[in-house]
Amino acid sequence: MKQTDILAAYQPALNIKTWAEEDRPREKLLLKGKAALSDAELIAILIGSGTPKLTAVDVAKLILTAVNNDLNELARLSVKDLMKHKGIGEAKAITIVSALELGRRRKETAAAAKTQITCSTDIYNYIKPQLLDLPHEEFWIILLNRANIVMKKESISAGGVAGTVADPKIIFKKALEQLASSVILVHNHPSGNTKPSAADISLTKKMKEAGQFLDLPILDHIVFTNNDYYSFADEGVL
Repeated sequence: MKQTDILAAYQPALNIKTWAEEDRPREKLLLKGKAALSDAELIAILIGSGTPKLTAVDVAKLILTAVNNDLNELARLSVKDLMKHKGIGEAKAITIVSALELGRRRKETAAAAKTQITCSTDIYNYIKPQLLDLPHEEFWIILLNRANIVMKKESISAGGVAGTVADPKIIFKKALEQLASSVILVHNHPSGNTKPSAADISLTKKMKEAGQFLDLPILDHIVFTNNDYYSFADEGVL
């Protein structure tokens, strides 16, 4: 549905200040706690004000409707994307983007504790804060000790929508510098397609052979998407 159609469905709204105190987002948060607020009400607090015809809650509802009420989709929007919505200027858009980025970093901090990798799902969940919602490809490595506990995760390269470059020399240099015992490769497909490309397969084969020579085994190569993943190890092609 186009935003013009959504706007047409809205009647001029009363100013939030005319609402019952317990229904105003800020007052509601103070009285009932943050969990009592809807997503639209929380966003309304961030943007602060609406338009002459729409309250901040109405504006927030329009934004959420445009992304099918999916906060993950909302997190993918840029400042310019958000500014396309009526009532959202640059400052308000920056506030929303900043709040969503803090949420992403909170997830990242929670995952920063010592993590032992026991299966491909562990890898997927561990790297998710770095790769979730990215509009472009990135290539990461996870370095493990002999107990398969994560020593470090590091970005190797970032590219366009269609691909990124991963240099085996750089990857093994970083692994040797950290005295890692094994390496896991991860890169994302913004398209959502988990199927590895011919280049992905070729790189994995090359990395496996080099790792065997250096006594630095490649334990897995994960093709990451927002909702699923492909594991070379699980598929028996590593």
